Amino acid sequence: MWVFPLAAAVVAFVFAASLGRLFARRQRIHLAMWCGALVMYGVASLAVAAGAAVGWSRTLFEVYWILGAVLNVPLLAAGEIHLLRRGQILDVAVWVVLAFVFAYSVAVTRGATIPDPASLAERLPSGKEVFGDGSAAYRLPQLISIPSYVILVAGAVWSAWRMRGRPELRSRFVGTLLVAAGASITAAAGAAFAAVGNLPAFSLSLLAGVAVMFLGFRRASESRTASDRSDLPAH
Repeated sequence: MWVFPLAAAVVAFVFAASLGRLFARRQRIHLAMWCGALVMYGVASLAVAAGAAVGWSRTLFEVYWILGAVLNVPLLAAGEIHLLRRGQILDVAVWVVLAFVFAYSVAVTRGATIPDPASLAERLPSGKEVFGDGSAAYRLPQLISIPSYVILVAGAVWSAWRMRGRPELRSRFVGTLLVAAGASITAAAGAAFAAVGNLPAFSLSLLAGVAVMFLGFRRASESRTASDRSDLPAH
């Protein structure tokens, strides 16, 4: 069963490398953030593959939980904010929020207790079983990932609103919509399969979500026309 999450990791890293090359050419911060999010998906998938192959440890589960369940969605949302709206004050605010979210998530997860170590014996342990229902570590996705996901969806809606009478923004709208759709696949389907411990279905949903998001990243980052560049705020 470890083959499925390993395949998801390979695809995530391949897509991350593509976005990294795109960032090197264009120097757009949203590309770096999306590249980072895909790296997180890849590392989290490797942790799942290792857990399925040799058994879960606390460290493996923490890596999977922090990078796969909590922090990648805020990074996706931050990238979309940078894509859709730019300004020095907004940039600083986004980085401050990200720094706090990253530090808080790592501190809470690392400081959490595992009431029943036997919960790590499952092929795909759930956060509820590992950390305990109602614990701060278990609630991290509700506190951080869900609001970040709402920002992704709101960004797609706002992009649609901006697109009125602006066919030159169609690629950006389609791209942000695909990013939101890919995040929905990993958040909804992935969480549902993880809750019941279905490792192959979880890995395939992660793979599908990453693929859709990558298509969105590329579409949203397509070169804009000269008139479009002149109408949007400078980075």
